[in-house]
Amino acid sequence: MKLWTLFGAFLIASLILLPSAAVSHYTPRQGDFLNYYETITVNNGQGNYTGYVEHQYINGTERITSLQPGGVAGAFYQYFWSYSNNTGASISGSSAGNYTFSYDTYHYVNGTDGQAGYSNPFVWFYMNNTLGQSSQFYLLNTQMVVSSTDYSYHLLSEGKYVRAIYAQGAGSYQRNDAYGLFTATYTWNTYFDPGTGYIIGYQWTEHDSDSAGNGFTYTEVLYVTSTSFALTAASAPTAQPQGFNTTDVLLLVAVLAIVIIIVTAVVLRSRSRRARGQIPQHPSGGKVGYNYASKPPEQLERPEPHHPPPPPINLTPQQQPPVQQIVVEEVVKVKCQFCGTLIDSTALRCPVCGAPRS
Repeated sequence: MKLWTLFGAFLIASLILLPSAAVSHYTPRQGDFLNYYETITVNNGQGNYTGYVEHQYINGTERITSLQPGGVAGAFYQYFWSYSNNTGASISGSSAGNYTFSYDTYHYVNGTDGQAGYSNPFVWFYMNNTLGQSSQFYLLNTQMVVSSTDYSYHLLSEGKYVRAIYAQGAGSYQRNDAYGLFTATYTWNTYFDPGTGYIIGYQWTEHDSDSAGNGFTYTEVLYVTSTSFALTAASAPTAQPQGFNTTDVLLLVAVLAIVIIIVTAVVLRSRSRRARGQIPQHPSGGKVGYNYASKPPEQLERPEPHHPPPPPINLTPQQQPPVQQIVVEEVVKVKCQFCGTLIDSTALRCPVCGAPRS
């Protein structure tokens, strides 16, 4: 009996002392891909940007093309984009290319998928899917924190909820491009597939402002439209019952007070009539007719939503070429940094695309 007891104790100790096998993260496979749709909106303008609105629409893809020695993956990217603003300017284009990244360090190795303005950035579309809640990692140059490893994410392309790793990040930087020189602060909510670590959606919200009171809001929303990996269905978040707030309580008290006043008035009037007897009606002078014009509210024609092809996934717009000055008949003109049109150097905005002259 003692022998079996000693043997059991030895076995338990051995299991405790054995090193636990590390859980490895998902390794990209040749042929992995994700297609995505993205919208970029600039609005809520202030100062020089008051009333200004622009939209960009992007359709893109990221595809693993090869696995190379040293934990490096070869990849291909492509996206199509279209741009328009409220001044009537519009433009479209595309970009494509090959690059490599490390699926051990999550850094770009040789080239990027159209990223600019970053120093040794991390990839934005792939993370370690074994990280637990409150773990930290990086996307591009932003530090992210895992908020949930079992989040119900509403995937707009399919109109359903899927399981996701939910991570949040925030930061600030100095914007110096065609928009102008601004201090930009942003928040970044991202959602990844728990089985592979590939991104399935994100929302980037940025506020830009300067000391002169100019500014705008820059928003990006991205979600996958198709993937090589299967997504796991999830239930919709359970709606939590909401308690009364101060406004609700005051409104309820006001309604009850009105009801009490009306009921009291009716009761008092009834009692007064019974006490004094029937009061003769005044001679009728005829009813006043209220004829309401039967005109329905004007129906606004709303354009059908469409998704024109897609701009780069730069979260900070690319630097524009230096301003070139051209003198024609002693009148100084400069190129618009956005569309290239020659405009008077005294003009505040480009008459073609509406972009501010910086």
